[in-house]
This record gives sequence, structure tokens and C-alpha cells, in this order.
Amino acid sequence: MPDLARRGPGAAGLWAVAAIFTDGLEIGTGSIAGAPERREFRLNGVKPRTQAEVGEQLCAVWLTPQMDRLFTESASGRRKFLDRLVVALEPAHAREIAAFEAAAAQRNRLLLAGGDPLWLSGLEDSMARHAVAATAARMTLVAQLNAIIADGAADPFPRVVLGLECAIAARLEALPALDVEERLRAALAAARSIESAQRNTAPGPNRADLQIRDLASNRPAALSSTGEQKSMLIGIVLGHAALIQAARGAPPMLLLDEPLVHLDASRRHALFTALHTAPLQAWLTGTDREPFHGLDAACYTILDGSIEPA
Repeated sequence: MPDLARRGPGAAGLWAVAAIFTDGLEIGTGSIAGAPERREFRLNGVKPRTQAEVGEQLCAVWLTPQMDRLFTESASGRRKFLDRLVVALEPAHAREIAAFEAAAAQRNRLLLAGGDPLWLSGLEDSMARHAVAATAARMTLVAQLNAIIADGAADPFPRVVLGLECAIAARLEALPALDVEERLRAALAAARSIESAQRNTAPGPNRADLQIRDLASNRPAALSSTGEQKSMLIGIVLGHAALIQAARGAPPMLLLDEPLVHLDASRRHALFTALHTAPLQAWLTGTDREPFHGLDAACYTILDGSIEPA
């Protein structure tokens, strides 16, 4: 964030970007005077209490080059990717994850300090409730996305099958949510001494991993080529957009940063066709205009903080 404010001519140490939509909605974000490493949101001119308020007003689905490494990096990146998909449909999911992490951090500090068992029990109760709620939301999204992709929402991109590798999810498939909460509370209480000595993170949604396989070959995405992985990601994003359209009755905004990298000509044409037929607004960005040849769309150039028709 501090680097962004120093770029371009006449950089004043601050930056901001905002948009006004045709229905009157105004959204903006930017740096804060005196704290360039931080940024704030504005929703209709007012700072929202939570980011969920923004999600309730505007639903966006995005794909960035950093996500190209999703299949080969750590599970934390795949969890964040999955949670973004969930939040687009269930904005309150972000609060469940944040509440679990806050309770877990407090519990870790208490364990190191030899805290009060009653206080620990209260935190573990909170962790169990939020962990089960967050996991249930993830499971619902995975099931819905698998169904809509299998039904052809991602075509002509590869159809994939998503799976949630998670101990809590496995228990929820066999037991009622209240029983799973009780077992998780008991497990947390039993692990206090071990976690205090080893400084391990408590079990919860923070241990989950998202698994992705090609539906036709059953091959894990991690073993696929770079081009196939990119095609899988685009298929997931298109399927997710269709799921949002079906669930909310309105399409999301689709944001694709450098989406054509690693795609051959036929896949590029397939993406252009999918975007033209889908009932949504899409923004595609790139540093080279040539790959966008054949896309019937308005084109803009961004330079030194201004946006002009190309």
C-alpha cells in the first residue's frame, strides 16, 4: 500500500479509487492520511461496519495471476479462495471465520499464560460454534458448485469436482451439527496441555484444504499442465458466477486480471464466447492488447491514474 501511493507523477503519498454504479451505489477505497499502510472502504460515503455490508450491495467474482499458483502452493491459499467463493453467496461467512480466528488467538495467549480454565472453556465454545458454522457453509458451496458445473455451467472449459478435506466436514456428513460442536469442544479441552507445550494451532476450519480434480480423468489439478489449471480456474469462476445468478437473481460482476495467459487460441475464443452469452458485466485486464483480438468489447487505457478510451 505505501508503494502504491508513491507511483505516478505528482504522487502525494495517498491514493484512492471509487466507482459510481447506474443504480446510484457508490463504493470507494483508499489510503488514510498519516497511515499509508492502511486503507478504508466507503459505501455510499460512509465507512461500513463490516465488509459483509459491501457484499450485500455488490457481488463480484475475480481471477488474478496469483491464483495460477493455487494448485501447487499451501492449503491456506486454497482456503482463502474457497472462502471468497462462499462469501459471495453468504456474506456472513466472513464473520464466522474472523470470530473463530479471534477466539483461537485469545485461547493461544491464555494457554501460554496458564489462563483460567473457565475462560478457556468459553473461548472453546465460541471456537466450536463458529468452526462448525463456517465448515457447513463451505460444504454447501462445494456441493452447489459441483452440481452446477456438472450441469454444464463451466462449458466449454473443463468440468471439475471440488472436495473439502476437513475433519469437521467429515463429522458433519455423519452427525448433527450440535454433536459435532460438542465433540470439537471436548477435543479442544483435551488438547490444552499439548498445544500449550508445542504452541500448535487448535483444530478447526484453519486445517481444511480444497481439493480439485478433473471430472473426466479424475486427475488432481496439481498434476495438470499450467494451461489446464488456468482453464480449470476459469471454469470454476464461470460456474460460480452462474451459481450466484441462480441464487441471488442477479449476476455478479466478473473481474478477470490477465485471464488469457496460458490459454491457447481456442480457449481464448471459448472465453470470449462465454462472456458474450453470459448475462453479466465482465472486466478483463492485460498489459498487451494482442491477446484480446476477437473480443467485441469497449477498450480502455489506464495511465497515471486516469482511464481513457483506447
